[in-house]
Amino acid sequence: MSLATTLNLQYNTSLHMPRPKPQEVKPQYDPYAMHADAIQEPPKSFFKAMRMIGPGIILAGTIVGSGELLLTTALGAKTGFIFLWLILFSCVIKVFVQIEIGRHAISSGQPTLGALNALSGPRFGAHWLVWWWLFMMLATVFQLGAMTGTVGQSLNLAFPGVSQSLESSLHPDTWIGNSLARRPELPWAFLTCLIAIGLLWSGSYKRIEIVTTAIVITVTLLTVSATMLLPWTAYPIPWSEVLDGLKFQFPTADVQSIAIAFGVFGITGVGATELFYYPYWCLEKGYARYVGPRDGSQDWNRRARGWIRVMYIDAWISMVVFTISTVSFYFMGATVLHPQGLDPKGTAMIETLSHMFVDTFGHWTRIVFLIGAGAVLFKTLYLSCAGNARMTADFLSLTGAVRYQDVTHRAKWIQRFSLFFPILALLLFLLFANPKSMTVVGGFAQAATLPMIAITTLYFRYRRIEPALAPSKLWDAMLWIAVVSITIVAMYAVTKSTLDFKEMLIPAI
Repeated sequence: MSLATTLNLQYNTSLHMPRPKPQEVKPQYDPYAMHADAIQEPPKSFFKAMRMIGPGIILAGTIVGSGELLLTTALGAKTGFIFLWLILFSCVIKVFVQIEIGRHAISSGQPTLGALNALSGPRFGAHWLVWWWLFMMLATVFQLGAMTGTVGQSLNLAFPGVSQSLESSLHPDTWIGNSLARRPELPWAFLTCLIAIGLLWSGSYKRIEIVTTAIVITVTLLTVSATMLLPWTAYPIPWSEVLDGLKFQFPTADVQSIAIAFGVFGITGVGATELFYYPYWCLEKGYARYVGPRDGSQDWNRRARGWIRVMYIDAWISMVVFTISTVSFYFMGATVLHPQGLDPKGTAMIETLSHMFVDTFGHWTRIVFLIGAGAVLFKTLYLSCAGNARMTADFLSLTGAVRYQDVTHRAKWIQRFSLFFPILALLLFLLFANPKSMTVVGGFAQAATLPMIAITTLYFRYRRIEPALAPSKLWDAMLWIAVVSITIVAMYAVTKSTLDFKEMLIPAI
């Protein structure tokens, strides 16, 4: 029995899911089970493979969120095009880690937590890295709370009359009336939570893929179209500065800009949470099921290489999508806001960002931007809650807290967590009401986790991948560059986040 087969059996055992006998017909679809009757030949042409992509689009939907809309645009507004090369490098280099962890998932049939749980090392019911993921995930829920509030702020700016009408209908001395007067975005934050629950409650993988694809295409087309129309506005793209931005350079005298640049590298492209999510989406799409149980045969190797090739296409297409979106946000900030000296920050961040559209296309586009900004942030909130629900259900099984009797039992737990996480995000926003500080909490946890998952991916590459599925030496070199870059930037980000924590705590002291 091969190592990967053994690990997959260990994972199924840790889930406490009974394995059917070979002669049994599986009565229910289990996206994480490996059965011979689910085997499919991989598509042979590029266009047929394109019809099988999906996990990467979901990942792109998760990636293009607050970091791209807020931080990337702010970097362009503050520094112009000087860091364009870093934006492109950040988006491209991390995909090598993403694909490598996807390769392991397809060849082993294990999602991320199951793979981590099979590692040697200290265990407390489950591997310590599994518990570390729980810490990171809970910290990133603060970021989801920040997104819930920022969506509410965007929609309140777009439709201020809603909160004003509610406030006027309530007695000003009541608790609700006072709350609306101080925080008019609250009705929209509640609505955001309810819509997320509605989409997630009965949301299968297929629905998540369809909804995400629609939102990603709409937001990407809107942003790219606005960028392409800049040459016909009062703020044409300065192409000479764009070419300079492709050169490897730092503003040596501007320490703050360098700090922002490191932050952008950490938050743009594939992050720690996305690396954890991707194997789950690959398995739910069916890539590992189509390969089938590992039997050491040449047919298995051929199918595995074929479906890994599909995963390559899926990952690189998603990279193109989120890179185009990220670069478009950067261009808008560098072309429109930078010449005016507008710096999006603080409570006026969304309002300042709206100048990218208002100053170029007219005041009527303000509401388009605000709705689009809300959609971008909501998309990330929705997909992050979907990924967290699946991983938390997996976590409960790996630690032995819950013993799943069948597929339906596990699906019910996923459904419960799909209700839990949007509510928790809303409660955190109601309690802390500071999106910037809440983002710092999640950013610290992600920065600390990113090198862990990247280095673990190296272990999977050299100890868990069969030689027949191994990538080229050039690919390995790029993977090492990615891991080293991620580790260096993560160390800086953790240090900076620690200082940010101290600054936040000083007023409290």
